[in-house]
Amino acid sequence: MTEHPPRLVFDDDCGFCTWCAHFAERHGDIDIVGFTDLSPDQLARLPDDYERSAHLLTDDAVYSGGAAIERALARDFPELAPVFAALREVPGYAPLRERLYRWGADNRVLLGKIVRDDPPARQ
Repeated sequence: MTEHPPRLVFDDDCGFCTWCAHFAERHGDIDIVGFTDLSPDQLARLPDDYERSAHLLTDDAVYSGGAAIERALARDFPELAPVFAALREVPGYAPLRERLYRWGADNRVLLGKIVRDDPPARQ
C-alpha cells in the first residue's frame, strides 16, 4: 500500500495558523487542509471539538494539538525525530508539550503580529 503524505489540518481563518501550515508544507512532505476545506472522510477522523486545535492525519493515526505539531516538525526535520522520541519517554513531557501548544493557540492573535500569512491558505 502506498503511504500518503500526512495532512496538517488547521484553522484557515487564522493568519498565524496559516503561516504555520505554510511553514510545514514548505519544509517537508506534508499536505495542508484548512477547516473550511475538510472532506467528509477527513472530518469523520477528527474529534468532535476539532476546531480547538491543529491535527495531523496520517494513514493510520490522528495526532492533535502539540502532538500534531511535534510529529509535523519531526517529519519536516528528520534530525529532530530522535529528540522527540527521547522526550516522549520523559515523565511530564506530553502535558508540558500540550500546555505550550495551548498557550500558542490561545495567543495566536498576538503571535500573528509577529508572523502571519493572509488566510485562506489555499486560493
